[in-house]
Amino acid sequence: MRWPSLSASPYCSTKKGRAYLGDALELIKEIEDGSVDLICTSPPFALLRQKQYGNVSSREYVQWFMNFAREFRRVLKPQGSLVIEIGGSWNKGQPTRSLYHFELVLQLCKMEEEGGAGFHLAQELYWYNPAKLPTPAEWVTVRRIRVKDAVTNVWWLSPSSNPKANNRRVLKPYSESQQELMRNGYKAKLRPSEHQISTKFDVDNGGAIPPNIIKDDVFPNDIGAPVNVIAASNTSSNDVYLRRCREEGINPHPARFPNALPEFIINLCTEEDDIVLDPFAGSNTTGFIAEKLNRRWLAFELNEEYLKGSKFRFPELDSRQVMEGYSEAQANAATQGKLFPEEIKQGNLFADVTTQTSE
Repeated sequence: MRWPSLSASPYCSTKKGRAYLGDALELIKEIEDGSVDLICTSPPFALLRQKQYGNVSSREYVQWFMNFAREFRRVLKPQGSLVIEIGGSWNKGQPTRSLYHFELVLQLCKMEEEGGAGFHLAQELYWYNPAKLPTPAEWVTVRRIRVKDAVTNVWWLSPSSNPKANNRRVLKPYSESQQELMRNGYKAKLRPSEHQISTKFDVDNGGAIPPNIIKDDVFPNDIGAPVNVIAASNTSSNDVYLRRCREEGINPHPARFPNALPEFIINLCTEEDDIVLDPFAGSNTTGFIAEKLNRRWLAFELNEEYLKGSKFRFPELDSRQVMEGYSEAQANAATQGKLFPEEIKQGNLFADVTTQTSE
């Protein structure tokens, strides 16, 4: 399978991926039509306060993003996926929420002749961050009239109404009650909700289908069959990436999403050797996870400081780690001294919530 050809030289590269320094809107124009399997990214959010990584106001956000969206649709394969993790925002001076991220998904799904990008919304996913700070302080901790906003929307879109996906790649372990049911058998019957439970309910299919909440296994209560919420904290302060950034005097990316998010998406929407693109790469967690899952990846980033730090995610790109003989597991040691599993299991790549940092 052929790599997308870009005229610019990669800022850095590994055996599975390439990272480029530059404007994503210019770089993506060199990628051939229909050549990318998945775009998994977290673009700058429309926030009230400007962040050092750059963000656009909610009034301008939809128009700004649509410039990228049309290029995203062009480079995606017909059954490829665009997955965007995008945080909400508050209206200035009011305890009310901005609708900009809902306006964005509506615009993305309008037909091209109506000014949209022609995407289909495959499903909404959610990232629940239990460690998120209680902001805005005025409404949450001072006046106490709102609760902590700890959920971020993740839009899963595709040029097709039937994007490539397989939830068998993200199966979760069965709950104890389901395991007991399979051992003892189950009598088919109508539940109080009027759902008809068939005799197939006690068949072992290798695991539970996850819900749309993307979660880490560190959380004690399993949500069940693959759901659409990703529950993961991003509070790590001493993983290899952050430690090496401190040692080298490099500013780390301040808004990293958890490893669990791209791991879930990449497993769900791609197969080995597929191409994954992150046009707003930040510290390149998407590329890091793609590499571990044996996918090819491309990363675009406008800020050289973030790309410089992203190299610490890949031991072979960091002379210090090479010199010290870091193994792949040691390079990702948890702050408590535990190491991640040597084998990468589907839907269970990294289990320690304190080290789940991305972007």
